[in-house]
Amino acid sequence: MRGCYTLCSRFGRVPSIQNCRRRLSLAPSSNHSSTLSQPDPFALVASELSRIRTDLVHLLGSAHPGLDEIASYYFLRPSKQLRPLIILLFAQATNGLGRDWPLKKWASEQARPGGRAENLDEPLSRANVLNDWNPNLKEKTSFYDPLLSLSLPQTPTKLPQPPLSTFDSSERTLISPAFVLPTQMRLAQIVEMVHAASLLHDDVIDESPLRRGSLSAPEAFGNKFAVLGGNFILGRASAALARLGDPEVTQLIASVIANLVEGEILQMQDVESPDGQAVPSSQVAKNAWTLYLQKTYMKTASLMAKGARSAVVLGGCADGEVYKEIAYAYGRNIGIAFQLVDDVLDYEAVEDTLGKPGGADLQLGLATGPALYAWEEHPEMGPLIERKFSQAGDVELARSLVKKSAGVERTRALAVAYATQAREVLQSLPEGEARAALEALTDRVIKRKS
Repeated sequence: MRGCYTLCSRFGRVPSIQNCRRRLSLAPSSNHSSTLSQPDPFALVASELSRIRTDLVHLLGSAHPGLDEIASYYFLRPSKQLRPLIILLFAQATNGLGRDWPLKKWASEQARPGGRAENLDEPLSRANVLNDWNPNLKEKTSFYDPLLSLSLPQTPTKLPQPPLSTFDSSERTLISPAFVLPTQMRLAQIVEMVHAASLLHDDVIDESPLRRGSLSAPEAFGNKFAVLGGNFILGRASAALARLGDPEVTQLIASVIANLVEGEILQMQDVESPDGQAVPSSQVAKNAWTLYLQKTYMKTASLMAKGARSAVVLGGCADGEVYKEIAYAYGRNIGIAFQLVDDVLDYEAVEDTLGKPGGADLQLGLATGPALYAWEEHPEMGPLIERKFSQAGDVELARSLVKKSAGVERTRALAVAYATQAREVLQSLPEGEARAALEALTDRVIKRKS
């Protein structure tokens, strides 16, 4: 997909394969050289992140105790919470700027029972039609009770209409003090749910024994329960997504789920000519890079990019307003940078710091950035990549070739290039704590050790 590494002209271009090679000597800019004056991105929204963790377990209740346990398995363990962090920070960095912000704010303040945050838990259809029981939300769901009863139609509740003053066309400014709408909080939870479901499925596919330093879900519960648990979380996320009531956000997050599947399929592809015919080595290498960047976007960056864009949409930014494009560009670039660093850590980090086995990519037959760069310096890496390191001694030889090359350093430099692009697009946002936190986050992503 060309869209994986070409941005709209407004924000320049994400490094193409050729540009990446020319920029490998890129050193961190002066903005990256010191974090003494930078805010802690997590501290700025610490209370919101804590609520997300608590409320997620509340949302994932099931009538089946085993399903309930596996659905919350990864949520009860320490995690980076990077994806909800990006959503919350973009909400704070843009709320008040969008054309429809007054309407969004008015809707969140309606004095319906429980307020807007409570209404996000209400089903869109009758509980006995949904046949869904969450023990944590007994008053809003029904477990086949009564299964075959018919209810007389009720007169729809007439919702209050926004006053004309809501549509004030005066100059829009950033809200101070910054806050996050209930819909944006729920979006952050939904994105974390989608991420957790993808981890459950990934650990089955990759046969990974560890996740975040503990037994992976397949090791703890078995593959069947891990797959079903992931499916259940996606179902809960889909219901919560529908209750946000925004078609654009629904489409964005639904496309993320499709991207995750497409990325997994791409990862399974062999590095070879589509028609099976022999092709020049340079073309094979180019195909490998294309697959790698596409897969990286779909499996990692898509959720960050479309999640950030969704947060801005829920804050009232309409079609044609640049803030949606800024959010998407930032999320895509920082997402790719994050995965590139992850691929470096697979060669550098030990199991205790990484929270999962090191060197797993080669064992799975995956050629990531360090191996692809090593291929440029050591042609003998090519056959290993094409057969996915499947023969005896392939993994050990590949690790040796990467170690003798500049593959790790070049991949890290490529990550810096993407992080720099993410930082640059933020210059179109008003100055403030949230923007500064997003800038600081680009440093955190590059310098992380786990």
